[in-house]
Amino acid sequence: MFSLPLGDSAQLRPLETWHAEEFAAHLDRAREHIRPFVGPAFVTDDLDGARTTLQRYGERQAADGQRLYGIWLHDVLVGGVMFVDFTPATGVCEIGCWLEPAAEGRGLITASCRTLLDWAFGTRGMQRAEWHCRADNNRSAAVAERLGMTLEGVRRAAWPYDGTRYDKQVWAILAAEWRTGERVKTLASAMDS
Repeated sequence: MFSLPLGDSAQLRPLETWHAEEFAAHLDRAREHIRPFVGPAFVTDDLDGARTTLQRYGERQAADGQRLYGIWLHDVLVGGVMFVDFTPATGVCEIGCWLEPAAEGRGLITASCRTLLDWAFGTRGMQRAEWHCRADNNRSAAVAERLGMTLEGVRRAAWPYDGTRYDKQVWAILAAEWRTGERVKTLASAMDS
């Protein structure tokens, strides 16, 4: 297991099945805040659902697919980042995030996403990383911008939530663009485990 420092008494770590109770407690604090902006299967309502979500990501990681990492602030799980999609055969991945309100504004998501991109491009040889967000989610779009991503387009009415359809922004960065920004760090190799 690894634990990467994010500053401000925060760490990035794998989020695994044995964290189910902690993940469920975190979702109790974050659920209503993140529900409009993440997939409905991710936002579970109880311990069994939390365990199922973590098991699903663990199985997909074992198949070299999706991956899930938690962000701990003062040893409390406050959010995380993930590879929503990770397809080595095509060299394309998508990253995503979530965070409870008490941890916002500290740069934790941006720092964590940089670590994921360093690993995806520098270690795994991915060629393209995407970021999808609701068009009205300004905080999420700001992270994509800070990561150096380009807004490639808007998919109209592509994000259904609570009986309404919202526009979805699609952001992306290519491996060559990431490298040009001199972002590939040796720290990312720790994520290989």
